Amino acid sequence: MLHAMKNARAGLLAGRRGRLMNAGLALLIGFSLIVLATKAVALGPAYFIQIVVYGFADGSIYALIALGYTMVYGIVELINFAHGDVFTLGGFISLSLLPVFGLIEGQSAGPEVILPLLAIFVISMLACGVVNVTIERVAYRPLRHAPRLAPLITAVGMSFVLEGIMFLWRGPFNLHYPSLLPADTIALGPTGATIAFKDLAVIVIALVLMVSLSLFVERTKLGKAMRATAQDRDAAGLMGIDINRTIAATFFIGAVLAGAGGMIYGLYFNNVVFDLGFNAGLVAFTAAVFGGIGNIQGAAIGGLVIGMIQSLSDGYFDSSWTQVIIFAILILVLVFRPTGIMGMRVPEK
Repeated sequence: MLHAMKNARAGLLAGRRGRLMNAGLALLIGFSLIVLATKAVALGPAYFIQIVVYGFADGSIYALIALGYTMVYGIVELINFAHGDVFTLGGFISLSLLPVFGLIEGQSAGPEVILPLLAIFVISMLACGVVNVTIERVAYRPLRHAPRLAPLITAVGMSFVLEGIMFLWRGPFNLHYPSLLPADTIALGPTGATIAFKDLAVIVIALVLMVSLSLFVERTKLGKAMRATAQDRDAAGLMGIDINRTIAATFFIGAVLAGAGGMIYGLYFNNVVFDLGFNAGLVAFTAAVFGGIGNIQGAAIGGLVIGMIQSLSDGYFDSSWTQVIIFAILILVLVFRPTGIMGMRVPEK
């Protein structure tokens, strides 16, 4: 009886603390929105629209990286910390291929560069896919039935291996990526805001890739095998699904998207550096958790939301607080909604 009363009291106290924390969080979010709205009105609609466009462009890149995290976790419940460095590798490979295809700084960014860029795009994505499949085969597959800490440490180690290889390959400096996208802008109505062609190109390419991935997973035979393996690996194996092939395909597809993101980043920001994937990977991981790690649509939306938050923070507040805000979001999501805003897909037993 006494034990039951203690448990009931503890439950009431926990519920009260939860309500207080939720109320405090709601007040903090409300205050932030009021401050943001005040600054947005003061700086005008054109500036706000410009910030939103930048947020969508940044968020599109984060979404491409986050999709790789969420796919791998959904299949093997592994946080592949080397994934961010595969993203950087995509930028390095494409940068090395540009002069091979005759694309150099100062070249006219006209229609004649579309086919070479498309060829480099495909080669870089495939190369990143092969690298990631090799990593899965060599470093992760032998530890598939080991305690969870072992593959996690291995993933961190593979991240440092990739960073070391890129450091030795091109050095520790920021590498300039040629400006190959047109600098033209499009006016957005009477507000005076504009959208650059490269912003539009980044958003459109990323959205096409994300929609293609979603359709692939939902409608193809391999996509159904991936979903079955994520739901119950043993049952999927008994039904004749090749588990190793399915997991390798998941690593390949995730790396293809990351490689595409690396080249898009280079074309958009015109620079890459060997440890770029460390920070970008952490932000993309936050996006995946925010959307619901294991949920493809959630990861895409999470990337866009995190990109928007980063852009608004940089544009209206002190940019030194941006990283604090992003990782505070990660902590809050893990505390209050560990399954993310769209929910984590868990096996149905």
